[in-house]
Amino acid sequence: MDQPRLALIASPTARAQDAAAALAEEAQFVPLAEAEVAVVLGGDGFMLQTLHHMLDDGRVIPAYGMNWGTIGFIMNRQASRRSLADRVARARRIAVNPLLMAATTGSGEEATFCAINEVSLLRETRQTAKLEVSVNGKVRLPELAGDGILVATPVGSTAYNLSANGPILPLGSAMLALTPISPFRPRRWRGAILPDNYEIAFRVLEPEKRPVAAVADQKELRDVHEVRVRVARERQLTLLFDPGKSLEERIFAEQFQS
Repeated sequence: MDQPRLALIASPTARAQDAAAALAEEAQFVPLAEAEVAVVLGGDGFMLQTLHHMLDDGRVIPAYGMNWGTIGFIMNRQASRRSLADRVARARRIAVNPLLMAATTGSGEEATFCAINEVSLLRETRQTAKLEVSVNGKVRLPELAGDGILVATPVGSTAYNLSANGPILPLGSAMLALTPISPFRPRRWRGAILPDNYEIAFRVLEPEKRPVAAVADQKELRDVHEVRVRVARERQLTLLFDPGKSLEERIFAEQFQS
């Protein structure tokens, strides 16, 4: 079977650049525009950045990550007895559906961004944010007061969502986590787990007094008044993992970490 054409994308860190130089002696690479698989060297943040570039360019190909960062939750390990081409050929494909955030600012500007991990609404000042939360067009929470709220995918459920005491979602759960960030009122509301075919909408209450920013992974839009979030099935991504080291297993194992 023919080997897929590989592109090599490395973080600017010294460790990733050294690894890229070593791999360049082992395998032949082509420009990203001609590749069938992107080999990404770096950490989770660099992988997210690379995936977002693909989404923005409109040409999405499978990504095989090798961890030359810190945690490397969505990356593969560095060392292996197998060649890179063999690892890519044997890798298991994991489909990842990003979120699509559509937001309107106080000036009337409309913007859309994708998020692979989460969409967050965060207060911009020391004033508590006040938000109305709707699900599928029905108001479910007339007023949430706190630092903000986020919507997380299963992939992102172990990131900011977990730090905000949100639930870990198994990869195949077809669910989203709706998690408040430091809620003040209602104090006992811990959030919700929603089917991933639901649309979630937020309306900022008292936006002039209590300005709110919306963040889709690494992209921020300030002074938002309304935000809608849904799963963007039309923009599906594919991550590649070594056999036995799948993303499902890593997410599941996180539930047993102390």
